[in-house]
Amino acid sequence: MKALHVMAKPHGPICNLDCTYCYYLEKENLYAGSGREFRMSDDVLETYIRQYIQSQPAQHVSFAWQGGEPTLLGIPFFERVVELQNKYADGKTVDNAFQTNGTLLDDAWGEFLARHKFLIGISIDGPEEIHDFYRVDKGGKPTFARVMRGLGILKKHGVQFNTLTVINRKNSYRPNEVYRFLKQIGSKYLQFIPVVEQVATKADANGLVLLKPFSRQESKVSDWSVEPIQFGRFLQQIFDSWVLQDVGRVFVQIFDVALESWYGAPQSLCVFAPTCGSALALEHNGDLYSCDHFVYPDNRLGNIMQTAMTSLVNSTQQTRFGNAKETGLPSDCRQCDVRFACNGECPKHRFTQTASGEYGLNYLCAGYKHFFHHIDPYMRFMAEELRQNRAPARVMEWARTRRGTTALFAAPQKNQGVALA
Repeated sequence: MKALHVMAKPHGPICNLDCTYCYYLEKENLYAGSGREFRMSDDVLETYIRQYIQSQPAQHVSFAWQGGEPTLLGIPFFERVVELQNKYADGKTVDNAFQTNGTLLDDAWGEFLARHKFLIGISIDGPEEIHDFYRVDKGGKPTFARVMRGLGILKKHGVQFNTLTVINRKNSYRPNEVYRFLKQIGSKYLQFIPVVEQVATKADANGLVLLKPFSRQESKVSDWSVEPIQFGRFLQQIFDSWVLQDVGRVFVQIFDVALESWYGAPQSLCVFAPTCGSALALEHNGDLYSCDHFVYPDNRLGNIMQTAMTSLVNSTQQTRFGNAKETGLPSDCRQCDVRFACNGECPKHRFTQTASGEYGLNYLCAGYKHFFHHIDPYMRFMAEELRQNRAPARVMEWARTRRGTTALFAAPQKNQGVALA
């Protein structure tokens, strides 16, 4: 039995914010009959928790709750979550994380989250001006002050948190400001998620305008999507600061996963793994989808109230979906010197053409190439430190003494097949 990860959306796409770039708000159109409730029933919740715990081969089970905005469900809902997890744990250790915009957090939430050791991912895109450019409420009003108040609640109660920053057309040009700000607010674990959306000229039959690859509708890349090469420059500039002073003190998800690639370990982040299919999304009514970014009617695997989750995950449909990430790589990707680190990235972003006209090239390809080529010598140094049982943080001294040296290495060199212990 293979491990799987499910992003549960107990309140569906319902949110108190109206972020310009949000890809999930329009999923409400897929459940028009739900009205404005979109609340996971107790039967679905219990079935999900029982099946999810039973489906995990390891003794440690991690639940992830997202939306929409999960705090809209209130504390009693998550008290029930903990109660059901205790009921079905069967000796396993269970923990919880959820992603929130932070605007509804108060002392009651802080006390609950601290008591049950929830890990909170808080969405924040940078300093006030940058954050408020896209992240507004239903009335179009800024949200930065409310997010910071919520973050203060987490700190007050000692709740562990990390930050999720969506890299968009605005903040991608101000990487150093974003990085300094995130460190200033106390974030030690940073996620940078590029936003890339194809926008159709008109909605499809399901009322969706944000398209997935291979859609035949006329579309264009949204105005808020990050530009390919600028995304690479954003990552590069932050890396250049990090590698001089923050290694071992600040953990940036994409840097950690890159080190896995250079070291020879399996990538822990699905977008960089050779295949996918083990990270799914569960809607409020029990519908299970292939991926959080593929919540479309033809990617619906079934409903856990009718078919066991493990059967849906191991179905031919899902296996085909996961393997298509590798089998669908264009020839340019197969011959690329940084394929070992990228593997074509997320299939959601594969909608451009190669120079020869082959479809399926990742929209962010130029940015990833720029970034991976830049970090190659540093990653090779850190990977070798790991192999010698030394601290990778020694790269900071190494980097400082070699700044300004050109052509350190001729080309990126992939890992030597050594697995993490």
